[in-house]
Amino acid sequence: MGQINVGRVIAGGLLAGLVINIGETILNLFVVAAPMADALKARNLPAVGGGAIGVFVLLCFGLGIALIWLYAAIRPRYGAGPGTAICAAAAVWWFAFVFPQIGNIMMGFFPAGVTTLVTVWGLAEVILAALAGARVYQEQPAKSAPRAVA
Repeated sequence: MGQINVGRVIAGGLLAGLVINIGETILNLFVVAAPMADALKARNLPAVGGGAIGVFVLLCFGLGIALIWLYAAIRPRYGAGPGTAICAAAAVWWFAFVFPQIGNIMMGFFPAGVTTLVTVWGLAEVILAALAGARVYQEQPAKSAPRAVA
């Protein structure tokens, strides 16, 4: 069994992060822009500005790297391929999307319909991101023991 290839985790993770960022851009600029603006206005909160967007972009790249690291970590047990990538995506989706959104619904921060849409959208995002990033990832070959010279 090879070691985790950190360079490939980062490369695949950055690709996965790019996929997540593209999905989030489409979601927030076109799909839920109006309901999000209404929800922020109803709570006397300002619109999301450039500084916050910059942080979210970096967080999405970090999430992509974490996603591909998880894929690399479970790959020896589950095998390489799309099934393992989807398993990693499901775990990341639970912790990064479902768990925090349940809190948002319980606190009434955003309408349940919008929150549900965002959460389901996130599942599609992380699955696509995992599939893309997993295609980049390859393990380093296992180092063999030195051979004795006779």
